[in-house]
Amino acid sequence: MKLVVIGSDGCLASGFVGLLDILWLAGRAINNDASGKKHFHVIAASIDGKPVVDWHGRRLDVDRALKSIATCDAIFIPGYVPDADGRPPDLTALAPVAAWIRRQHARGTLVYASCSGVFLAGQAGLLDGRRCTTTWWLHDEMKLRFPRADAAWASALVEDRRVVTAGGPLSWIDLALHAVRKLYGADLARIAADFAVVDTAPSSQAIYIPAGHLAAANPFLMDAERIVRMAGRTPLNARDLAERLSTSERTLHRRLQQISGESPKNFIDRIRFETAKILLETGAESLKQVAANAGYSDDASFRRMFKRLSGMTPGAYRNWFRARREYS
Repeated sequence: MKLVVIGSDGCLASGFVGLLDILWLAGRAINNDASGKKHFHVIAASIDGKPVVDWHGRRLDVDRALKSIATCDAIFIPGYVPDADGRPPDLTALAPVAAWIRRQHARGTLVYASCSGVFLAGQAGLLDGRRCTTTWWLHDEMKLRFPRADAAWASALVEDRRVVTAGGPLSWIDLALHAVRKLYGADLARIAADFAVVDTAPSSQAIYIPAGHLAAANPFLMDAERIVRMAGRTPLNARDLAERLSTSERTLHRRLQQISGESPKNFIDRIRFETAKILLETGAESLKQVAANAGYSDDASFRRMFKRLSGMTPGAYRNWFRARREYS
């Protein structure tokens, strides 16, 4: 297997070098079987084979030029430093890189992109009609630049037809382990993760997103969030929410899909999840009380929802937050 990590000017050095390191560590853990056969080879490459300069102005050496690589099995795109307004930089100068990525994908190559590196995959035309994600604070910009993408709000990792995207500047760890799992299976991915001392499960973005962030610039979403929060312990479903917004269920579903990519049920769950997070962070109520105050009469349903959105149980989240506050 030939795995290519793309370097280009302005990339995040942590993403570029980090991918090389963790893929090398994974290879160290699984590369040699009993026959001594090597499983994969990791290549750092730039468009012309020359060193690239990261956003600090430091030089990053590469192994090869992209144009010298006829085929490969997987491509990895690290993130880029945001511009002065917090948006991904203009990547039009990387059109030759995008074209190379597009050709490789057409030949069957897996494409992995993290954080703002997802925008280069978009420039290659690989987000059109695909489910994809990026870092939560880049979600609106991705929808603006690539309106034909099926953008998933704040998902940790999304795979759709050989394009795998992930959110967060450190999400390259999740991508690297996903590639090992995809190419070699879950057992070898676990061995690689244990060797690198990282978690095999992608980290959820949901635990880091400020409550109300998505609704801040959208009056419809703001009204919908207010209704869910004010409902408290009162049962609330899609029909109830639509009625209180003076719209139809069909319109509610369409508008939520357009704005956040969520169904009404997932939207309600997310707002209640944000409420539960605040209660777990600021109070000492029992988990059963937290569930009820967040709008769940069934404690088991609450725990399932919380685990689905955060990747951890409510109790584990409370402990994690307290430890994070203590050492921050």
